[in-house]
Amino acid sequence: MPEGPEIRRTADRLAGAVAGRVLVSAWFAFPALKRHQRTLRGRRIETVVPRGKALLIQFDHGWTLYSHNQLYGVWRVAAAGERPDTSRSLRVALETADRAILLYSASDVAMWRTDALAGHPFLAGLGPDALDPKLDPGEVEARLQDRRFAGRRLAALLLDQRFLAGMGNYLRSEVLFEAGIDAARRPADLDADERQRLARALLAVPVRSYRARGIEPAAGMRADYLTDTPDAFRFRVFDREGRPCEHCRTPIRRREAGGRRLYFCPRCQR
Repeated sequence: MPEGPEIRRTADRLAGAVAGRVLVSAWFAFPALKRHQRTLRGRRIETVVPRGKALLIQFDHGWTLYSHNQLYGVWRVAAAGERPDTSRSLRVALETADRAILLYSASDVAMWRTDALAGHPFLAGLGPDALDPKLDPGEVEARLQDRRFAGRRLAALLLDQRFLAGMGNYLRSEVLFEAGIDAARRPADLDADERQRLARALLAVPVRSYRARGIEPAAGMRADYLTDTPDAFRFRVFDREGRPCEHCRTPIRRREAGGRRLYFCPRCQR
């Protein structure tokens, strides 16, 4: 599943193509959304923004398109009237006079009144976005000490979108390695210095990934979010089982945690 950095880069790409532009056509594969095809024509796309792993496209008549890629969804940009050659199923097509943004394969798509979005069942449960530039380490540290989260193993907590939205599996491994903390520990077990290191890493690592062109190739990762360019986000532990730790040369290990693969250095993350 794409994580926060991948969704934010997608939002940037869509916004660059259509933000501020007027729609000349809208099409939905879902019968429940067909009624919006007519009302969206002539409406201006105001913003395209991520919210954790969800994406929100806001229009100037008080409505917002919510989508969540889940495992298979993908947004693409094309020239108006063009459709990429793909075996994927088209779910949404929004076209301006010269560009089209197209959502394939996703099933979690809905139109909501913008002023009612706070009541969306997924959005309402999200914690702060890990990539929100207004979020600071002090706020994250306070959440680590919140009684809702302090007693939970970090392996599970760092995947819980109620704690920090946009976190995911590769980020979990990389954040814990950067902080030098084992995934089996709980925030309540950490001393002040460890909490500060973890809070800083929880913000710094997603930002580094977002600012990269994509993530380096890794087993089991979606090809559309990978890049082998020099400015890729380079993993330090994720998908590096058996390779030497860059700090201590101890072989990186892998274990299952929460049904997902977790990579760590057994010496640096005691």
